Amino acid sequence: MLIGVPAETMAGETRVAATPETVKKLRAQGHVLRVQSGAGVAASVPDALFEAAGAEIVDAAGALGADLVLKVRIPSEDELPLVRKGATLVGMLDPFQPAGLQRLADAGITAYALEAAPRTTRAQSMDVLSSQANIAGYKAVMIAANQYQRFFPMLMTAAGTVKAARVVVLGVGVAGLQAIATAKRLGAVIEASDVRPSVREQVESLGAKFIDVPYETAEEKEAAEGVGGYARPMPQSWLDRQKAEVAKRVAQADVVITTALIPGRPAPVLVTAEMVQAMKPGAVIVDLAAERGGNCPLTQAGMTVVTHGVTIVGLTNLAALVAADASALYARNVLDFLKLIINKDGALHVDMEDDIVAACLMAHEGQLAAQRRK
Repeated sequence: MLIGVPAETMAGETRVAATPETVKKLRAQGHVLRVQSGAGVAASVPDALFEAAGAEIVDAAGALGADLVLKVRIPSEDELPLVRKGATLVGMLDPFQPAGLQRLADAGITAYALEAAPRTTRAQSMDVLSSQANIAGYKAVMIAANQYQRFFPMLMTAAGTVKAARVVVLGVGVAGLQAIATAKRLGAVIEASDVRPSVREQVESLGAKFIDVPYETAEEKEAAEGVGGYARPMPQSWLDRQKAEVAKRVAQADVVITTALIPGRPAPVLVTAEMVQAMKPGAVIVDLAAERGGNCPLTQAGMTVVTHGVTIVGLTNLAALVAADASALYARNVLDFLKLIINKDGALHVDMEDDIVAACLMAHEGQLAAQRRK
């Protein structure tokens, strides 16, 4: 089968959907790989390394005109005409943007959005959201350290002692946990908060302090215990007390990293304008939810601004700032997903009995997958 890997054209997108490692493995399965010239340059993979792995170097039309196209982002309106009808596309296609998916369906493309994979043990090796969030959590702390005009670790010098930076991480998913781990390595004192009290153990295992909000009613305690290992939504009374507790910590913080995202919905507000006003001059906020409206209303997507003496970083694609490792992890996620849609004969097939395939399929045979299921 002919597999194409085009260069990404979205502004600021430096990642590539395949690496020499994954190209070599696909070649070993008997596939022909065509990589667009320059596709991996920003990720530290020159054309020569792809050629050495067995790929052909082609132009955009050559890569996009394959039977199977591997991308990081959804094709642009300029790229779409180059993808042939009946081809299969695998990438991060933003499943909550129906207009983009409709364009793919209208073009007769079979499209899989990897972000839609279920959060199951079997799907972990294909979980692009986790692999890229891990990188974003790390990079958020590095950016914060660069913006913050003081040290992160405590230092004892001949000129006196320098206090360690106080870091507050709001939202303890994959990105939040990596942010805690990275800030800890840099010597900061860290506190973290999440609406799921069940993550307390993970926070403390990384050497951070969990912002504790005691339960006052049986209902609150029951909700915190959760069901089947997952916390249930907490009552509003508890959420209000948590917000007040977080506001105190944010006022004392030198650096705040916010990571809360809800798929398909605007990002929740965690740091209000009033909280920013109460922060110390020179403090830094890195808002990982900037692309979805931000966890702080003062965040400006794609920009770094200073408001009330606080630097607010609203970069929207932090994983792309660590392009080599982000591409390596993403390409492995893609490779594992391909095992589900390529059969033993090396041909593409749509297995709707497979829960991962069914969840990721966005368009097929000219229709949106959601319409086909009705």
